[in-house]
Amino acid sequence: MFPEFGQFSLILAWVFSLLLAVMPLAGVVLKKQALQQTATALSWAVFFFLAVAFAILLHAFYHDDFSVAVVAANSNSALPWYYKLSASWGNHEGSMLLWVLLLSTWTVAVALFARTLTVELKGSVLGVLGIIAFCFLSFVLFTSNPFERILPMVPADGSDLNPLLQDIGLILHPPTLYMGYVGFSVAFAFAVGALITGRFDASWVRWSRPWTNTAWAFLTIGIALGSWWAYYELGWGGWWFWDPVENASFMPWLIGTALIHSQAVTEKRNLFKSWSVLLAIFAFSFSLLGTFLVRSGVLTSVHAFAADPERGMFILLILGFTIGGSLLLYAFNAAKIKTSGSFELVSRESFLLMNNILLVVIAFAVLFGTLLPLLADAFSWRKLSVGAPFFNSVFNFLMVFLLSLLGIGQLLRWKKHNKKGWRITLLIMLVSAVVIALILPWTLSGKLYWQVWLGMALVFWVVASLVNMVIERTRNSRSFIAGIRKAGVGFWGMWLAHLGLVVSTTGVVLVSNFDIEKDYRVEEGDSVQLNNYRFDVDRFQIIQGPNYVADRGVVSIYRDDKKVAEVNPEKRYYSVQGNVMTEAGIDGSLLRDLYVSMAEPLDDSRKVWSVRLQVKPFVSWLWWGAALMALGSIVSITDRRYRLKTSSASVEKTL
Repeated sequence: MFPEFGQFSLILAWVFSLLLAVMPLAGVVLKKQALQQTATALSWAVFFFLAVAFAILLHAFYHDDFSVAVVAANSNSALPWYYKLSASWGNHEGSMLLWVLLLSTWTVAVALFARTLTVELKGSVLGVLGIIAFCFLSFVLFTSNPFERILPMVPADGSDLNPLLQDIGLILHPPTLYMGYVGFSVAFAFAVGALITGRFDASWVRWSRPWTNTAWAFLTIGIALGSWWAYYELGWGGWWFWDPVENASFMPWLIGTALIHSQAVTEKRNLFKSWSVLLAIFAFSFSLLGTFLVRSGVLTSVHAFAADPERGMFILLILGFTIGGSLLLYAFNAAKIKTSGSFELVSRESFLLMNNILLVVIAFAVLFGTLLPLLADAFSWRKLSVGAPFFNSVFNFLMVFLLSLLGIGQLLRWKKHNKKGWRITLLIMLVSAVVIALILPWTLSGKLYWQVWLGMALVFWVVASLVNMVIERTRNSRSFIAGIRKAGVGFWGMWLAHLGLVVSTTGVVLVSNFDIEKDYRVEEGDSVQLNNYRFDVDRFQIIQGPNYVADRGVVSIYRDDKKVAEVNPEKRYYSVQGNVMTEAGIDGSLLRDLYVSMAEPLDDSRKVWSVRLQVKPFVSWLWWGAALMALGSIVSITDRRYRLKTSSASVEKTL
């Protein structure tokens, strides 16, 4: 009976989402405050019934209810309990239910914490979120029902979860990524709410900024977790493949980054209002586009959940409705969006504008490369494959300009920068960056490539700028600590996020150019030298896992005859589906990773193997940088300005 209760809860959530989509917005149009005030209660109702439905789905997976189709197709009685629970979103139907549940969580959070909103704007925002929830609940109910039964012939056991997903990455990555995807719906709803109510003062941006930053932080961590998961799970040692689904998460991140900066200008200077509205629309639209790419089957990817044209068409209709409707609303109201104030070429606004243009250009370049094979197929052109060379060349070229502008822009003042001596400061920064970029890589490796020099010069250019910012902020204070406090958490959040970008860029530059990898034929007792490390193959053994059998290698790693690590690469065999998976053995540290993966056995005794050995310098900096960026975004929203319980008028007065 439990699955039927889950189905009933879904239907009730669908009904209440329809009411949430209609009643508050009808109240805004009719100027009926009583209808506007229903938004909060309806938001809680949608959340409650979705939470009940998802809890029932978890119950079905945990208790091996193979009468439920998604449980039978994606679980097995031998699966560890934690993988059983994560398997609930390791499939199309369950992941979509999680998607809508997280949307309702964001909706309730807005209803609960946005108490300073006017009743009209709050009703508009929650009403827009209700429309999105209704659309996707319709999608779940009519095309992707997670409670569909297999009756009366219930299978004795399930088909098992894809071995690729039997990993902590499935537990952490999808929920975090979805929180970022769905979180941009709040920025979208605020933008559309402003268009509906005609409120284009800077206050709606101030209300929207904490939600945008939080969504961006979740998306940043989600993308980093996906990269880390692919790095150690796939056995290739790669951390980014420009896969269509990876691109689908990267594009809204780029637009969201531009949105954060645009909102900062709108709040502080009452400028870039149109930018803030359009970027909010496109950030969520790109999130929906990612959902379409993952679930429609139009593009092939190891990450894709489904290949169903009906589902793809449904999401495409939602995407068209969202983009088309919001842009049409923007077109009708564009003339009403007024800005006040001006800025000169040498000002922070000017450089933020140029950076935003570059971020948008990068996003659309990635979109072009991702969809070009699809367009070629649709128009019967010759088969096209757009791979890493295209994306790397375009992305790296534009990032040179982005980092160059960042190093200057964050030092400039608002409106007009007329501080004396700033050109001398820039010259000192430039010379220092160029010299350090020449000396440091040569000292560390004895090699120097122009790509490394250029990348590290840009890194040290931004680092010099960050150091200069701290000096400027603390120069006239009684003490360094007093200066730190005076700068404010908003400044330090921005500073940490930019430092995170520097750390990630350092990792990308160094691991891309100094990565060492080589394939070997080894047997027990062999020693192999790679760079400064000796890899001793102690033995190969067979072990029994909870639902697999594995060949495990025991490899000791030495440097200067001192043992630094022991790693255990595995080749796993999952009996239910007959899958084979590679589990790399990795010894990680702040400065390098030592990476060992087993390819294929070379004799019947399974004591001789083909293995891949890799030394990957600074690869962990990729993910530590992402963590710093997310931390900076979260720190920014702790600014007390976003906790002030003030009216719209008083907020506007403080600007």
